[in-house]
Amino acid sequence: MPLTTTRISSDWPCQVKTPGSYDWERSAAKWLRELVPARYASYPALIRHPVLLARHAQIQVQNEIRVARTALQTARADLPALGMPESVIEHTIKMYAAEVMQLQHIARSVRAVSQALIDHGR
Repeated sequence: MPLTTTRISSDWPCQVKTPGSYDWERSAAKWLRELVPARYASYPALIRHPVLLARHAQIQVQNEIRVARTALQTARADLPALGMPESVIEHTIKMYAAEVMQLQHIARSVRAVSQALIDHGR
């Protein structure tokens, strides 16, 4: 039986093999498990159903984006009261801004992998 391939986007994670290639779903599941808390990654339903794991990873990453955005938006108001010097506050703001950007990229990657899992499961 010939393997089929799917065109992948620039958001495709390098840790995941090309859809349709040998063992690509296993590489996708391994990558997705790294995005969720360890206790979720060991649940049998998430192990047996990569699409379900992808759904949970999407929710997890979206919540992490919300947390990072909240931390970014409140840093300038909250951190002085904690005794943080201005240099630390500025560094922290840059850190949270970079984290939001990284998480947004991860979210796009999870969506791409999720869609490929759905498409190849049909």
